Amino acid sequence: MLNPETLRPVLRGIDVAYYLVHSMGSRGDFQERDRIGARNFAEAARLEGVGRIVYLGGLQPQGEASAHLESRRETGELLRASGIPVTELRAGIIVGPGSAAFEVIRDLVNHLPVMTTPRWVTSRSQPIALGDLIEYLCQVAESPATAGRTFDVGGPEFLSYAELLRQFAQVTGKRCHIIPLPVLTPRLSSYWLDLVTSVPASVVRPLIDGLRHDLPADDAEIRRLLPIALHTYREAVETALREERLAPLPSRWTEGALAFRGYNPDVSFYSKGARVQTPVHAPAERVWELIASIGGNRGYYYADVLWRLRGLLDRCVGGVGMRRGRRHPQDIRAGDAVDFWRVVEVDPGKRLTLVAEMKVPGAAALEFEVIPSGDDACTLVTSARFHPAGLPGLLYWYLLLPIHNQIFDGMPAAMRRAAEAGLRA
Repeated sequence: MLNPETLRPVLRGIDVAYYLVHSMGSRGDFQERDRIGARNFAEAARLEGVGRIVYLGGLQPQGEASAHLESRRETGELLRASGIPVTELRAGIIVGPGSAAFEVIRDLVNHLPVMTTPRWVTSRSQPIALGDLIEYLCQVAESPATAGRTFDVGGPEFLSYAELLRQFAQVTGKRCHIIPLPVLTPRLSSYWLDLVTSVPASVVRPLIDGLRHDLPADDAEIRRLLPIALHTYREAVETALREERLAPLPSRWTEGALAFRGYNPDVSFYSKGARVQTPVHAPAERVWELIASIGGNRGYYYADVLWRLRGLLDRCVGGVGMRRGRRHPQDIRAGDAVDFWRVVEVDPGKRLTLVAEMKVPGAAALEFEVIPSGDDACTLVTSARFHPAGLPGLLYWYLLLPIHNQIFDGMPAAMRRAAEAGLRA
C-alpha cells in the first residue's frame, strides 16, 4: 500500500476491490500511514478503472472520535475522493481470532481471574460475529442498492465490555471477577493492558482510547437490504474457538495459528518475541549449512552453556531436555527432533521452523530464514516467538526477558561470524 507502483498491476481488470487495510499495529504515525495507503490505493483503482470499492471501517461515536476511529472515517473519505463508488461498512468489535478487541478479552479472561477494571468496561457496543461480517462483505458486492453508501453493521445485542468479559469466561469455563476502578484513565489502562496481555502496545493504546464511547450500530437499513441471520455474542465466541481448532496446520509460524500454540486456545493469540535481520557477507548456501546443523553436538553457536542449563531445568520438571539430540548432524527433515525442539517445516536453502517441546507456560517457536542478496551476500532473519499461557506465561516471559534478548541478539551475530570465517578459510 505504501509503494504505488505495486498497486496498479494487481488492480488491473478488477471490478470490485475490497479495502481491509489498517496501520494501527505498525510503528510510527499510523494515521499518516493510513492516509498514504488510502490515497495510493484510490489513485491506482481510478487509473485501472475499478468499478467499485468495498471498505471495512469502524463505528463512529457521537462527538469527538479517538485517533483510531477518526482514521477509519478519514480512510473512507479518501477512498471516495477517487470518484469510484465506495460501499463502506462500519463495524465495532469483531468477534473472531485476530480481532484486537476480541484478543484483549481473551487475554484478560485467561490471565486474570480477578481484575480491576477502568471506566471503559461500562461502555457498550454491538459486537458482530466474524462470519456475519464476512457475509455482509460478500453480499454488498452483489447488491447494486448498496453502491456508494455507508452502513453501520453490528450483532443483535448491545453489550458492555464487562458483559463481554463475563460471557467469554462462561463459554470457556473460566472465573471472571470484575472490580471497577474508575480512577484508571484510558492512558493508564492501556499501559496496564500492555503489561497483562500479549496484544501489542501499538494496537492496545489506540484501541482503548476508542472504548470511551458507547458505539451503537444504526443497522436498520443494511438489515432491510440484506436480512442475514445474525449470531449472538455467545454463539460468535463458540464459533471462533471451534474454527480455531479446525484450522489447517500452516507450513510456517504465523501469528495466532493454533497449531503453533499447542492447539490450546488458552495460549494467547499474539506473541512476545524478537525478529532480528542480520546482513551476512557470505553465500546463502553457507548460512543454510549452519542453520541446518543447529542443535545436537553442534550447539546453538552462542551461549551454549545457557542452552544446556535450560535443557537440564526442563529435565528436572519432567521434560525431554536436550537428551534427544539430532537424527543426523547435517541433514534435517520435517518431523525431526532437535534437542527440545520439533521441526515443523523445512524449505531447503531458505527456511527452517521449529516449535518447542520443552515444559513451558505457553508455546514457543524459532524460525530461521535466508534471503540471498548476491553471490556472496545474504540476510539471515531470526524470529523467536513466545505465546504466553495465562499469568504464569507472562511472568515467565518478563523474568527471562533479559536472557532471551541476549541470546536472540547474540545467536545470529555468532552465525554471521561463523559463515564469514568459513568463507575466508
